[in-house]
Amino acid sequence: MNSRACFKAYDIRGRVPDELNEDISYGIGRAFVELEKVSRVVIGRDNRLSSPSLATALARGLTDGGADVFDLGICGTEQIYHATFSQDMDGGIMVTASHNPIDYNGMKLVRSGARPISGDSGLKRIADLVEKNSFTTATTTGALFPLDIDGEYVSHLLGYVNPDLMHPLKVVVNAGNGCAGRIIDLLEQHLPVNFIKINHQPDGTFPNGIPNPLLPENRATTRNAVLEHGAGLGIAWDGDFDRCFLFDEQGDFIEGYYIVGLLADTLLKKNPGARIIHDPRLTWNTRDIVKSAGGRPIMSKTGHAFIKERMRQEDALYGGEMSAHHYFKDFAYCDSGMIPWLLVLELMGMSGKPLSALVGERIGLFPASGEINRGVPDADIVIARIREMYLERALTIDHTDGLSLEFKRWRFNLRSSNTEPVLRLNVESRGDEELVRVKTAELLGIMDGGDFSRWDTDRV
Repeated sequence: MNSRACFKAYDIRGRVPDELNEDISYGIGRAFVELEKVSRVVIGRDNRLSSPSLATALARGLTDGGADVFDLGICGTEQIYHATFSQDMDGGIMVTASHNPIDYNGMKLVRSGARPISGDSGLKRIADLVEKNSFTTATTTGALFPLDIDGEYVSHLLGYVNPDLMHPLKVVVNAGNGCAGRIIDLLEQHLPVNFIKINHQPDGTFPNGIPNPLLPENRATTRNAVLEHGAGLGIAWDGDFDRCFLFDEQGDFIEGYYIVGLLADTLLKKNPGARIIHDPRLTWNTRDIVKSAGGRPIMSKTGHAFIKERMRQEDALYGGEMSAHHYFKDFAYCDSGMIPWLLVLELMGMSGKPLSALVGERIGLFPASGEINRGVPDADIVIARIREMYLERALTIDHTDGLSLEFKRWRFNLRSSNTEPVLRLNVESRGDEELVRVKTAELLGIMDGGDFSRWDTDRV
């Protein structure tokens, strides 16, 4: 068994039991205490069937190492973040595989203040010690305590909005049989909203499929419910609800890219001149909105650890990724899948406009392909080939994350995934949806082994 296989760039994730099991979980707990010198750690878990045993082994490793453990039980990842910073914990660990296949599980680790621990900031050292499986003998044994901070957490969420500004509205909420449903129930009593609840109860067998609304094939259930009930908004979450995905009143899925711009504009109205962090995959709409609203857009490498670090460096108000991760300064610079839709509901109430009207103009101004994944034999060779073919006509080139090339009327970003053996492509234009289709097909053709050496120069 390879105990290192589950250690990834940003977190821990692997197939149960061959890549992640109780022995490895115990070792992670011991290593976390020994290397991070923690004495108070909060833990929680999603509702996957393997999560209770992994969380129990993790807690045993932590307490055997000498740390007191405070257990939230079944919760969302952002509740671990919140408990870590609000309860002044030395660290926090969430047992979750989020949207990964049913036979996977994983962990997300943070230090005090909910600062992430990724491969470059400590996770590799933990992997080394787990692999070595030789821990310093603890002088004391910690204790395990249950912890309930639901009231504080819900109050914190409601602090971002004024429910009195929201309009009575039917809202479809699709928890995907993950962990979001209980929090919706807690928020419901404070909001003038009629929730239409689907796949609401946690079910670790995931009878309706793994909750991952980023996949187009997983969106029909929410879309159909919005149309069936005449709802004004649809919301769907992944398993640990650190991401939320929005559907307008017509049932149309709204790409996370446009929600980033919408939230940036909303927050800048309340905080003029603030810094906004965005990822490099799609940028034109976000930068245009932020500059127009008097803010300062700042680009960061993709990934939660990079975004959070850059936000702290810049003291940024908000950070957004097109993958539907939204980060907030007042949430310890962490991502939340609850704050975004609350802000959207407030904005809809204040403006009197449906979501389609709030984003429709921006979609027209900066149409985008959405992220397209392709498995390729050698990602570096493909990126180098595309760079060579397009560079001469590009106005700018950027390597913040992968390859970004900009032309007068369109741009693209091509990057290797940090978590999967695929290339990820994003294309956008200035108001030309057909150009997005043409250039997306052109690039995909090259990625699939075609040759596009002849150019239509009028369309570059």
